[in-house]
Amino acid sequence: MSIWGKRGRSADRRTACTQAARALQAYLDGETDEATARRVAAHLENCHRCGPDAETYRRIKDALARRPEPDPDAVERLREFAGGLPRSDAGGQHKRRTGV
Repeated sequence: MSIWGKRGRSADRRTACTQAARALQAYLDGETDEATARRVAAHLENCHRCGPDAETYRRIKDALARRPEPDPDAVERLREFAGGLPRSDAGGQHKRRTGV
């Protein structure tokens, strides 16, 4: 069984979250293969941390697609939002970003 399907241990969960995060933008753009799309979708359904992040990205993408040019205030809010998202260091530990 791949790491995507494991549940329980926090190290396994962090690994699955990291893998989902790496594939998220391609998944949202419909640019992943079918197997990856299924794994990401399943992870997003079951992960209380990654699911809301993906929904936020979807809403941002949809909003930007409806506007010919992004609103400068919205861009600034997006930068602030992105700056507050956790990122993983080389060891897989999540840290808060300090800037974009």
